[in-house]
Amino acid sequence: MIRRDFSERDIHLALDGELPADERPAYDAWLDANPEMRARSVRYQADHAAMRAAFVGTLDEAVPARLRAAVLGETATGSARPRPRWWLAAAAAAVLLVGGLGGYLAGVDGIGLEDPAEDQLAEQAIAAHVIYAAEQRHAVEVPASDKDHLQTWLSNRVGLKLVAPDLTADGFQLVGGRLLPAGQGKAAMLLYEDGKGERISLFVTAETSESAKGTYAAAQDGPQAVYWLDKGYGCAVVGSLPRERLAAVARSAYGQLVAGLTS
Repeated sequence: MIRRDFSERDIHLALDGELPADERPAYDAWLDANPEMRARSVRYQADHAAMRAAFVGTLDEAVPARLRAAVLGETATGSARPRPRWWLAAAAAAVLLVGGLGGYLAGVDGIGLEDPAEDQLAEQAIAAHVIYAAEQRHAVEVPASDKDHLQTWLSNRVGLKLVAPDLTADGFQLVGGRLLPAGQGKAAMLLYEDGKGERISLFVTAETSESAKGTYAAAQDGPQAVYWLDKGYGCAVVGSLPRERLAAVARSAYGQLVAGLTS
């Protein structure tokens, strides 16, 4: 195991997927030994996910012609004014940063921005999970002990018939739920926890897009979202479980949600 002193800079490297693989075990041990840095990592990860969710529909846009013209020093008539070499270098770097950021986000986990509805759903679900799953006292608005009210309240607010799936067979108990914003509408988030304190969440919103399903990860070492769009529902199960197990839980949750439509 690589042993060295880690710092806040390494948190950013890890979130960006740039921390060397052979340093990962020592880095994880460092986080376990430093609760303050662990909390900071969770906060930064939430910020990353929230930013991606906010800009998921625009980061794939081409750099505006006027910005390219400004880099080249062109005037409104198309002629070019001489620019200092340092100015051109700095401006070009800015253009590359804008374009490069969009390209980086488009390539995360092999999923691009070809369908903004799917990407945005997954990003919003991950951002919500990162923020609230780490909360101990204020993770939910309505606890599982008031499950009937929780289901009725969220169904009315989101505009969908919503049942809280029973994931006991998968090892998870319902903690409760909360109402969240989702684009121009609202979303329901149901939080679950297993006996070891591992948490997963179910994010549900009304979605009119065609049927789709997939897996999305906003960061290399962050939680994943197994999502689907079907029957007017946009749903995502989010967690840091192995992909196969998360997919199995998602299938169970999806089956119960669909069954709830006819009950």
